[in-house]
Parts: sequence; C-alpha cells; structure tokens
Amino acid sequence: MMAPSAKHSAGRKAYLNARLIDPAQGLDEKGGLLIEDGWILAAGPKVTAQSTGSGTTTFDCKGQVLAPGLIDMRVFTGEPGNEYRETLATASEAAAAGGITTMIVMPNTTPVVDDAAIVDFILRRARDTAIVRVAPMAALTRGLGGELMTEIGTLQEAGAVAVTDGNKAVANARLFRRALAYAKDFDMLVVQHAEEPTLATGVMNASETAGRLGLAGIPAVAEVIMVERDLRLVEATGARYHAAQISCRMSVDVMRAAKARGLPVTCGVSVNHLVLNENDIGAYRTFFKLSPPLRSEDDRRALVEGVKDGTIDVIVSSHDPQSADTKRLPFAEAEFGAIGLETLFSASLSLHHNDGVKLSRLIDALSAKPAQILGLEAGRLAPGAPADFTLADIQRSWTVEDHLLRSRSKNSPFEHRTLEGRVMETVVAGRTVYAYDPSR
Repeated sequence: MMAPSAKHSAGRKAYLNARLIDPAQGLDEKGGLLIEDGWILAAGPKVTAQSTGSGTTTFDCKGQVLAPGLIDMRVFTGEPGNEYRETLATASEAAAAGGITTMIVMPNTTPVVDDAAIVDFILRRARDTAIVRVAPMAALTRGLGGELMTEIGTLQEAGAVAVTDGNKAVANARLFRRALAYAKDFDMLVVQHAEEPTLATGVMNASETAGRLGLAGIPAVAEVIMVERDLRLVEATGARYHAAQISCRMSVDVMRAAKARGLPVTCGVSVNHLVLNENDIGAYRTFFKLSPPLRSEDDRRALVEGVKDGTIDVIVSSHDPQSADTKRLPFAEAEFGAIGLETLFSASLSLHHNDGVKLSRLIDALSAKPAQILGLEAGRLAPGAPADFTLADIQRSWTVEDHLLRSRSKNSPFEHRTLEGRVMETVVAGRTVYAYDPSR
C-alpha cells in the first residue's frame, strides 16, 4: 500500500479531550491520542496533558469524535487514461475532506490494471501526487474481458490487495471457479460485482416506479442469482470472497445464511443504497442512476439491518466520477455512477442519527472491517499502528454544493442536500492532510 511521505510528521503530538472510538479494540470513551513520527504511541483515557511530557504539541479536540481513518474499498478514478473525470490527486483531496485516509482503487482504467507494471504505475503515481494512502485492486480477467484469468500471484507481489473486474461481473462460472481456486493458493481476496449480466439490462430497479417512469428495470433477482452461484463456488474452493455491493433484502438473507455456514465470505454496500431509494430518481434525475440500481424502501431497510447486525461488513462510497457530457442526458442514455468520497462519512452518519445504527458499528464498517478484510495495518488506534485518523463533529451540518466539492466530477446524488456531521481534520502518517475551513 502506498503511503504519503511522513517527512512533515516528525515530532510528538497529542490530541486531547476527544471521544475516542476504535471498534478494533472495543474503545468508546473520552481520552487522548499520542503520536510521534507518523505512528501511534498511546490512546485512551490515560493520555492527558500531564502524561504527554514536555516538548509535546497538544490539540484540544473539544469532545469531538476521534476515530481511525476511513478505508474506502471501492473507488473508481480516471487515472490512467481518463484524467478529465478524476485523477489520483483530486480523488485523494476529496477523500481527505471526507475523513478517508486509504483509497482502494478499482482496475477499470485505460489501460486496465491487469499487469504488474500498471500496478506499479498506480503506486508510484499515488506516491507522487496523492495526499492519502492508495492501494490498487487488480483485474481478475485480462482487459476486464471475462475470458482469460490474470496472473494473480504476480499482481499480488506487485502490490495489489485484491482482484476484481470492478463494475463488471465475471459471468463465466468455469473461469470464476478457476480464479477462486488459484486465488486461494495466494490467500488473495476475490471481489465480485454481483449482477447476472443477461438479466441486468435495464437502467433502474424493476418495480412499479420503473413502469410509471417508462424505464427498463433491473430485477433484484439478477443480483441474488449471481451471489448464490458465487457462494456455491466458494464452498467448492474455500477461497476468500467479497461481494462488492449488495442492494436488496434477498442478498442480505443469502449472505447471512452463508456466514452462518462458516463460509469465508464478506460483503459491502454503498452508502447511497443505505440512505436513498428508487423514489429519489424522481423526475429522471441521472445522478441517482447507479449500478446496482437504487432499490425499494423495503430493500433499503433490510440493508440497514444488515449493517446493524454485521451481516454487511463494510460501507463504501462507490465513488464513480462521470462528466457532465455523460450524465446530463436522458435517463436511459446516461452513464451509471455517482461520486461519494467527500460525503461518505457524513451520509453514513444519517444511519446513526435516523436509523439507530451505533456509531461504533458505523466506524467499524468504514475502517476496522475493511482493514481486516484486506490485511492492512490501518483501521485502529492501537500503539504501533500508523497515525491515520479523523476528527469529526457529528452534530455539525453542511450543505453539499458542487462548487465546494473537491472531486473533478460533480455527479453527487447528495447535491443541495444538508448532511449532519462534518469531518474537521484528517491525519495520514501523522501529517494533517485536511483541516476544516469554515470560509469555504
């Protein structure tokens, strides 16, 4: 994983009077965090102004939440090949403003990240331009074509943290079974966009709403069929499997049953599917055209319950920047996707404020669980861990306006919406990469 330079993070610093939340350690209490040279030295109620010693720079957190930096497991960028949509630099600036300290970037670029040299390019480019950590997932099939498997072991050696075809499902069951068996030899995570492509030919959720709007629907069964097929193959191979995004009640039930059987499986959900539903499409609003599509309110509630009970492991932004040329079109012709790095944390907080999800479970799904699944050092406030964390005022509200967003593309489904909860500071390797500016 590519880390930003820590050359500016020298010296001992203490963040005091914070509400420390670290799900990895079961920590949720008032205390402080002591860091030095980019690493955590101590965290907890014993870290006080008196205990830190002379020569320590101290910061009063004023009771705000201090948590491990967020790890976003699903970020699309345009670099290389389509930098007009998003670069690693602009994505990292948006991520930092959203409390994200690690971006996991998808292989859907030009060229595709299906070769060790491209993995190396992403890591070197991130080192030179990004202000947060960047780790790439590599392609599972050559050119994302779904026909020839990539060299998983070589890609892992180059620095890829998982293999996936990003926003494309691997439909060939024989190839996917071979990929799972091969990945198991390297203990490599296989990530799937769960959608049966011959069924997923519409543009929104198949429902009465789609009929009323005159739009072709994508049935929820297109997702659950692929999930169930994949789980059978996991059972046959024993490989680690992650469903990148699930979007319906049936998929939650299937994943819950698979975990009860002890299968090595995990799953994610985008914050969009937790907060929004198909009715938000309204008058053909293309910023709400997503893959998988926004589902019914019943499905949304099932996803929230899945987050609550841990059936759904992680929450992602599914950041997918699109230009105005591809979004400001008739709904059926517009591209799928929405940006979300800068709004991930704030939008997720609505589950705490409105749906009764515990704050510690939210932060677990945004930091500790992704780190655990991917085998990263981050995602915790323990001594010896990287000093990657975020400080947030969970009561401060702000309105999402496109001219305020740092992403190069502006296709946010939360445009003009007021969100409750604001990141005040983001620290990576002990260095502040974002600080809230009330004048902006």
